[in-house]
Amino acid sequence: MRMKSKLYFGVAPLALASALAVAPTQVSAQQAPPGVNIKPVDIGGQVTGPNGPEAGVWVIAETKDLPTRYAKIVVTDDQGRYVIPDLPKAKYTIWVRGYGLVDSPKVPGEPGKIINLTSVPAPDAKAAAQYYPAIYWYSMMKIPDASQFGKNGIAPRQIDYVNLMKNNGCVGCHQLGTLATRTIPAAFGTNSKDAWMQRTQAGQAGELMVNIIAGQLQAAPLGYLADWTDRIAKGELPHSTPKRPEGVERNVVVTTYDWSDEKHYLHDLTATDKRNPTVNAYGNLYGQPEYSMDAFPVLDLKTVSATEHPAPRRDQDMHEMLGPGHAAMEKPLGPSAYWGEEKIWTAHFNNHNATMDDKGRIWMTAAFRDQHNEPAFCKAGSDLPSAKAFPLNESQRMLIVYDPKTDKFEFVDTCFTTHHLNFDKNGVLWTSSGGGGGVVGWVDTKKWDETHDAAKSQGWTPLVLDTKGDGKRGPYTEPGQPADPTKDRRLPQVFYAVSVDQKDGSVWGTIRSNPGAIVRINPGADPATTALSEIYNVPLPGYGPRGGDLDSKGVYWSSLGSGHLGSFDRSKCKAPLNGPNATGDQCPEGWTFYQYPGPGFEGIGENSAESSYYTWVDEHNTLGLGDDTPVSTANLEDGVTALHDGKMVLLRLPYPMGFFAKGIDGRIDDPNGGWKARGLWVSSGDRAPWQTEGGKGNRPMAVHFQVRPDPLAD
Repeated sequence: MRMKSKLYFGVAPLALASALAVAPTQVSAQQAPPGVNIKPVDIGGQVTGPNGPEAGVWVIAETKDLPTRYAKIVVTDDQGRYVIPDLPKAKYTIWVRGYGLVDSPKVPGEPGKIINLTSVPAPDAKAAAQYYPAIYWYSMMKIPDASQFGKNGIAPRQIDYVNLMKNNGCVGCHQLGTLATRTIPAAFGTNSKDAWMQRTQAGQAGELMVNIIAGQLQAAPLGYLADWTDRIAKGELPHSTPKRPEGVERNVVVTTYDWSDEKHYLHDLTATDKRNPTVNAYGNLYGQPEYSMDAFPVLDLKTVSATEHPAPRRDQDMHEMLGPGHAAMEKPLGPSAYWGEEKIWTAHFNNHNATMDDKGRIWMTAAFRDQHNEPAFCKAGSDLPSAKAFPLNESQRMLIVYDPKTDKFEFVDTCFTTHHLNFDKNGVLWTSSGGGGGVVGWVDTKKWDETHDAAKSQGWTPLVLDTKGDGKRGPYTEPGQPADPTKDRRLPQVFYAVSVDQKDGSVWGTIRSNPGAIVRINPGADPATTALSEIYNVPLPGYGPRGGDLDSKGVYWSSLGSGHLGSFDRSKCKAPLNGPNATGDQCPEGWTFYQYPGPGFEGIGENSAESSYYTWVDEHNTLGLGDDTPVSTANLEDGVTALHDGKMVLLRLPYPMGFFAKGIDGRIDDPNGGWKARGLWVSSGDRAPWQTEGGKGNRPMAVHFQVRPDPLAD
């Protein structure tokens, strides 16, 4: 394995501007700075401060005149110049935000105007730190010493604790380190430890939080969280300061659109067909609400308007997909500081993810029947090949197909639980289950279109290792049974993420455990009976995979709880990939690690506290950084992180603070349209949108990241 921990635009001291009396920001005499050329749909100008031009600061233009709130944000160049391109006609408020500054006063503006702005230096370090991403605050939390782990300790290992306090636990659903989370709401009282106990019980996700904090980690985090917020309340500040955007980071254009409503969150969004990102060019976006509501939002980019489409209901007596076995409960475990004991989520639909096919239809992993009402063709005694090989008795999510052209839905009753999903080149849709259920499933969408027969269109397979080493799938030992040299071996866990190699047809996914692993399936001629798997454990210093994706060369990329982007290249493996020793540790040389930007927790060695949820590979250069660029959600840094030319590039959404990226979809609206006709669409997936900047009343966002040739390109 190789370790690459220095190749990123990292953390560096920032000399704070001295507290000088400055004039309020105001519209200048409308004189364009040299090099700033705008069109009637642009706003441009220059940002200056007491020491001259302000390089690498954000200029924000926001309007509420359109059907939904809209904002566009750019970064100044080395001379403080900026151009905000292609704004819809409206009246905007414009201001400056940047490290070492406090927000400048907001000024009015309209497209076609030159607006020169004056920055406002932060009067002190405390004021400056209020604009730092959450990671700078969260990394202040202390981690228990390694001596406290092990037999009769908090957890088996320190890395298990860190993993659960990051993307495979607490930061899997929301940021920690925002103003709302680094302070204690008055509703929870003055005793910090008791307040954290109440906070982790709050709302319909309370049971999930309690299971992690009090169950898996034996309540140890409560004291450390209380100590963290107490020290902040007493005035302690982050131990490092962020560096302003530089290089290609200054070329970003970020556009935000509000959709959905203040009480409901979104998990993902879909915009196009990943295999061909020109599908649905300039078309609507569709959001996935998971447990939060029985509707899905639709964003019309042409009219800048958002609506909600009622979720389909096949079985009218369908119960809510809440309670035991789910990541949300029917009722709040404890009162919320924001919503009291109000039940704000409903989940008959439970739409976790979606993807678009080549016809522009949306395939949703969603529920439409009771999980125990499994069709007979799934169970023992069925003639279905997959059921003969591995019968199934329940599934929590199935597949729903929505055709926006006809506004009609189809229900594909899968025997296996669906979670994430991806197409192969032949139209076979592979799905993960989230980790449980014992199998990885697929639907042949062409056969479904021809027959509308769910049984004939689907199949599934357990993950079976060829430990016998004969290249064939034969009888296997079950999880927990001792190894048998005459048999293959079945893995207990299955995929969280799922991706398909479009060249060789292999299917890959992550195993969420610690250290965790990735698994490759070779489907074979009859996947229900011939599919064989290979497992590759994540070696230290990496651990804790969550979301991942393949590039066009067959290299797998994954977000890791260790604070790394991990890549695995199977072609580098030297040892046999099957046989009795191919049980996970046979190819450490295939792994390379790239440490994410941002500070780490002190006392546990070099690390980043970044807690990335998912990595998505931009195979078709939709962002503008090149084919096969891996892009990770930067869940504690308000943006996404891309590996570009061997360096980590952080593309941050600075307003509103608290952006928590979840789903990513890249689209090309016009192959000949340059940078303006392509970009990444990213959902804001924080389960508590009221904890982002601005507080209660905030709505989820669809966020568009684009990279232009330079900061002044229009």
